[in-house]
Amino acid sequence: MNHIIIFGGLFDLDEKTKKLNLLEKEYNNPEFWNDRKQAEEKIKEINHLKEIINPVLIIKDNIEFLSLYDDFSLKEENNNLSEQYQQIYEETLKLLKEQETVAFLGEEFDGKNAIFEIHAGAGGTESQDWAQMLLRMYLRYFDKKGFKYELIDEQPGEEVGIKSVSYIVKGSYAYGYLKSEKGVHRLVRLSPFDANNRRHTSFAAVEVIPEFDNDIDINIDDSDIRVDVYRSSGAGGQGVNTTDSAVRITHIPTGIVVTCQNERSQIKNKEIALQVLRSKLYALKQKENQDKINSIKSSNSNIEFGSQIRSYVLHPYSMVKDHRTGYETSNVDKVLNGNIDEFVDSYLRKENKNGMA
Repeated sequence: MNHIIIFGGLFDLDEKTKKLNLLEKEYNNPEFWNDRKQAEEKIKEINHLKEIINPVLIIKDNIEFLSLYDDFSLKEENNNLSEQYQQIYEETLKLLKEQETVAFLGEEFDGKNAIFEIHAGAGGTESQDWAQMLLRMYLRYFDKKGFKYELIDEQPGEEVGIKSVSYIVKGSYAYGYLKSEKGVHRLVRLSPFDANNRRHTSFAAVEVIPEFDNDIDINIDDSDIRVDVYRSSGAGGQGVNTTDSAVRITHIPTGIVVTCQNERSQIKNKEIALQVLRSKLYALKQKENQDKINSIKSSNSNIEFGSQIRSYVLHPYSMVKDHRTGYETSNVDKVLNGNIDEFVDSYLRKENKNGMA
């Protein structure tokens, strides 16, 4: 059997490859699309298996090359090979680190897509601008991870920035990675909106829940929801939607509000909003089963000082620090450009350690 020992765990490459080959054989069957829903689920599984297997195969090939180079280099020097060796060596270290992080993503919903939201805290322009900065950081992170993301709703700020924004983020372990970002994010900087150039502190909250499939056990009674339609907001121009296609759904028993205005069709917007609402209600049910809290948003209910999970300080010094793990860096620009892997990794390591304690 072709087993690979990775980070103390056994990775059964043969078994996963065998499963992938069987699924791909089914995919090539002319009757594959007879059951569209089942076909789509199998395609998701095929892509998921490829995302797991391919990096391991690359690591194997790289290690074989590095071993051969070591033998070759004893006999003669080759500058071209030396440069290739260094490049492959660095790539292998990067892939090994990524696979080590994946090894920590073993919780029930880690493999699912994510519903990702940012909400500006109190403070008007300052917090809304900070929410926009966070959005830019996360969109760059999504791109680096190869995640696909679909805008559900965006509420622009009164002058600049955003009040809130919602996305569905799709990709391998999207929720598993992004769950590390749930909580309040705090910014300290010299305000560009203050004529006296004083230091300001701003807050924004990130909410992340798994996107659940349609077969989850959640029933929504028509009498429990209020559906409002309104005109979609936009930046103007030819692409602006001039019909009342945006949908806002309020779940009366819990007070959860979901809006969707990304699609031109009111029916499609309602469908997406209901799916997001079902996911939120299911996540709420899971939370209540675990610790009897009243709302999935309880950890983010106070978007203010003292409740933050991470601080981003631009003045009087440069630092980003995660208050849960203690990990910090002085390279704020790098972080705000979407390089948050070390924060995600340190969070997952800490949670995994706590889970094993």
